[in-house]
Amino acid sequence: MEKLSKNKKVIVILGPTASGKTSLAVKLAQKYNGEIVSADSRQVYRGMDIGTGKDLSEFSFKGENGRIVNIPHHLIDVCDPMERFDIVRWNKEVGVAIDDILKRGKVPIVVGGTGMYIQSLVDNYDFSKVRENKKEREILEKKDKNDLLGVLKKIKPEIIDELDNNDLGNKRRLIRYIEILREDKGFSVKKSVKKDSKYDFLLLGLFTNREDINKKIQKRLLDRVEKEGMIEEIKNLHEGGVSWKRLEEFGLEYKHISWYLNDRMEYDDMLEKLNIAIRQFAKRQMTWFKRWEKQGAKINWVSNINDSSQLIDDFFK
Repeated sequence: MEKLSKNKKVIVILGPTASGKTSLAVKLAQKYNGEIVSADSRQVYRGMDIGTGKDLSEFSFKGENGRIVNIPHHLIDVCDPMERFDIVRWNKEVGVAIDDILKRGKVPIVVGGTGMYIQSLVDNYDFSKVRENKKEREILEKKDKNDLLGVLKKIKPEIIDELDNNDLGNKRRLIRYIEILREDKGFSVKKSVKKDSKYDFLLLGLFTNREDINKKIQKRLLDRVEKEGMIEEIKNLHEGGVSWKRLEEFGLEYKHISWYLNDRMEYDDMLEKLNIAIRQFAKRQMTWFKRWEKQGAKINWVSNINDSSQLIDDFFK
């Protein structure tokens, strides 16, 4: 492992689902004495392994002496599925994790596809004064997406133009925007007021062409359903006390398979529609990152470890 000057320097690996972020992160962590910090809004939940693509087996490799070496990881399996874990809590805990990694002389490698989480870290959003209002949230959770959009329009009409399809289709995210805007009407999804960050970030974007991504999505979906036991995972979560409503809130695999298990969808239909939904999700992820680039983010798009290593070597000079 290479020893480099790591003073407040943080590597970020981003990209759409199925682009190979975890695999690249593990290789880089192995090479640069790094630890992985998840920036995935669903991997924080215990028991949600297959559906969220934690791929924890990839975090281990054989060392020079033949012993198994485990890459330390953070912000994975930190709460139960019935708990509420939002961007405010993630920002608080990601700062603690990064500082701990740096203090021990290692390289933090933030990895994920949740664009809002990554952007809030890099652009240093200030959520310190915006806390979850439990009573208000209970009221908001009873509303549908259109009602929530109506609430947002009343608070700040222009915010609607800043939302992408990922925002518009996510009740939890709409509720969070309402909470933030009620405390800070100056908040903007596109152009947050940035504070100087104490970290220096290198952003590595991982992406192959759309056709390859779609093939990987289809193969990974079939593997998870037919070989890895994703349906059983969701059954077990429900039997363990997670309601069908809560499972549906997690979207994608958890929503579609919940519908299938409740006889609301045939098996083949479930697979087909879930495949399409994941493809659309990957497209929305790329839309977020491209929009962020237009706002000024410098994302270095790479396709392999060699491209990444050269950029990292220059970053630590």
